[in-house]
Amino acid sequence: MIKLEGIEKMNDKQKLEYLLLCLEGQLSSESDPLANVSNASALIYAIIDRLNWAGFYFMRGEELVLGPFQGLPACNRIKLNTGVCGAAATTRKIQLVPNVHDFPGHIACDSASNSELVVPIIKNNKVYGVLDLDSPEFERFTELEVKYFERFVEKLNQYIDWDRI
Repeated sequence: MIKLEGIEKMNDKQKLEYLLLCLEGQLSSESDPLANVSNASALIYAIIDRLNWAGFYFMRGEELVLGPFQGLPACNRIKLNTGVCGAAATTRKIQLVPNVHDFPGHIACDSASNSELVVPIIKNNKVYGVLDLDSPEFERFTELEVKYFERFVEKLNQYIDWDRI
């Protein structure tokens, strides 16, 4: 069971550690990949503050298609090499963007978003999609969060057969 009482008293590192602990509990008790990524996005949104969107896009052919998320409705499809998510999937590199308005080709699914962190989901050298986090704050995401969300995706990879999504 996820407990959120007292989370506001945790520092950023404690919240990130708690997020990984909750994710492990969720993944280890459920085998359905859709249920797991749905709850993964809900965990992020519940535990990590100052976000306006947290969710997944999955590869379908040569584009990313919207998966489970928390936040306002989002773009249904994103072409590779387009926007921050497309850049992460194409380059296979984490995208830490302090100001999305300075990112060439940024796609404004939510005009309130000002910074973004996107982690590609790569398993067995295949790109399956991306984990996308948006914030209305400029420079919201830190190097600490980059490391922890990379671990978050690694934890997902341990449990999820992405071919079933």
